[in-house]
Amino acid sequence: MLENLNKIDVKRPVDLIIAQIRDLISSGSIKPGEKLPPERKLAERLGVSRSQVREAINKLQFYGILKVLPQSGTVVTGIGITALEGLISDILEIENVDFKSLIDTRVLLEKEAARLAAIHRTADDLIELNKALVAYEKKLQQGDQAVEEDLLFHVKIGEASKNSVLKSLMIIITPDIVKSFIKLKVCDESSNMKTIEEHRNILDMIADQNPEGAVMAMEEHLQNIIVFSKTYNK
Repeated sequence: MLENLNKIDVKRPVDLIIAQIRDLISSGSIKPGEKLPPERKLAERLGVSRSQVREAINKLQFYGILKVLPQSGTVVTGIGITALEGLISDILEIENVDFKSLIDTRVLLEKEAARLAAIHRTADDLIELNKALVAYEKKLQQGDQAVEEDLLFHVKIGEASKNSVLKSLMIIITPDIVKSFIKLKVCDESSNMKTIEEHRNILDMIADQNPEGAVMAMEEHLQNIIVFSKTYNK
């Protein structure tokens, strides 16, 4: 009998905070460009700690739904409501993710993003890519997981591609990939150090405006995870 029961998923306070912020945006109570209430007031209203509110805001900022402006507060970005609904569902960790499908989609998007980035990148894009890579290295040196920093580097490539649809698709699938990487323990110390070298090679190809080289460098970088996804789904 017990094998027919499913484990109950009790969501964390941060997930519930994100869900309520989603409802505010989806209902039009807060529109793009408008500010959220201060962290203190949100915490008091929701009956949670300010640190939990801050974590939810930081997570939504990472995925481009909110933007924290120094001295001004937290504002809602202009992302479409339809995309927002799907994106927040992913952030709230929807179960039964098809990991291989995520990786297959990621490979297609990443190779095209690298190609376009090599063609259209600007000097500012190179600065942002380098900053993302440095943040990744710094996190590893501290002995922490650097999965989000790794994927942020790839999002920056999407930005450098100057294709807003491609970038948005990359951002939408990022949360489930982050979750799967952590859950399946894809990254270890040796693979992380290899990733740094591969990232630098991709960055070099983009900086040299070499589209073919950028695609090849990206394909080489993704080989291990492609093989892993095939093994995982057997």
